[in-house]
Amino acid sequence: MITTARVPADKPIRIAFSLNDSPDETPSENPFPLAFPDLEQQLQPLPPCHDSKESMQVFKQHCQIAEEYYEVKKEIALLEERKKELIARLDQAEEESMDAAQLAKEYSDLTEENRTLKLAQTQCVEQLEKLRIQYQKRQGSS
Repeated sequence: MITTARVPADKPIRIAFSLNDSPDETPSENPFPLAFPDLEQQLQPLPPCHDSKESMQVFKQHCQIAEEYYEVKKEIALLEERKKELIARLDQAEEESMDAAQLAKEYSDLTEENRTLKLAQTQCVEQLEKLRIQYQKRQGSS
């Protein structure tokens, strides 16, 4: 008898069959299913040998290490995301700093131009006053 089941595309598939004509026996369920589905296949803890205390202990240690590994990967992902956010903030701050520096330079330039123009205006007013006085003297002497 052939049975089918849906299996996610990213999960490895094991196919087992028998050449005898006896009805299908339900395969024994793995008492230790993949406890870490996000963990790469080669890093998955292997099921222990139930008769060996040492095997059970190694399995438990491997599960703890796999859990720690998963937590570290999660923390690394969070830190990388935080790094991206900080880089974006730094870029924005640098841009704002450049804008502020540009505005300060522009302000300084305009202040200097204003001072120069006021000086030129003062000189022009003085020159105009001298010319008026000279014009009035000519008018008075003619």
